[in-house]
Amino acid sequence: MASRPFTQEQLQAFADALGDTSEGLIGSEIGHLLRSAKMVDVDSGLTKRHRLYNAFVHHQNRTQDRRNILAFIRKAMKPASYVREPERFEPMRLNVNRALAFAGMQVDAGGVLSRSGAASTLSEAERKARDLREDLHSRGVHEDVLRFCRAELIADNYFHAVLEAVKSVADKLRRKCELTSDGAALVDTALSGSNPMLVINSLQTKSEQDEQKGFANLLKGTFGMFRNPTAHEARVNWAMKKEDAEDLMSLLSLMHRRLDAARVVGSQS
Repeated sequence: MASRPFTQEQLQAFADALGDTSEGLIGSEIGHLLRSAKMVDVDSGLTKRHRLYNAFVHHQNRTQDRRNILAFIRKAMKPASYVREPERFEPMRLNVNRALAFAGMQVDAGGVLSRSGAASTLSEAERKARDLREDLHSRGVHEDVLRFCRAELIADNYFHAVLEAVKSVADKLRRKCELTSDGAALVDTALSGSNPMLVINSLQTKSEQDEQKGFANLLKGTFGMFRNPTAHEARVNWAMKKEDAEDLMSLLSLMHRRLDAARVVGSQS
């Protein structure tokens, strides 16, 4: 990255994020990281935010170079540093990415600092900072969807997050009906026919019967469209955008809620 100096506002935003009272670095970490990044800890007795800001400003004013500040951020955001307290990493990354967004940078889930389009508004910075997992939580996505793709979400891996999330629906269907099949065969056995094993309503009216049939077709279509291609295609050949992944997760949440409320009324013949 170029060594063009940061603005004072950008340095303040970095310091505020990294020195956040509840989710930022602690005092001893700041001292260690400043030494590691070869910057002078000019005011170690100040609050964390002011301490970091003064160190950043002092170094940049003296050198007219921002590379040591970038080195500090890289070192501060190494995931391996949070092995004992993993719950600290993602909240701090979110805060740091809000600040970095205005400088056209971001830290990914692997701790890698890279360029991105610079934000010009607070709402844009917030959007850039939020990863798929945070967005899904804000949507109220069913916990069983998140449980099946937790590792992939942490890595912002939309391709495999989708693959694992679709598996969660099949897993619930198998467990409720005590079946071992998969895909369309699983759906047909559990939900289709005149005497399905699992019902999502009373099946007393034509509308309810159509709803049951439509739900079965929805599951089969989802398995066919998303699970099968993602399972058999190389990742480079199957583009999965963040927006598409979010919409699919919401759809899978609907499926989970209907399965949670469904009743087992038959047995496998």
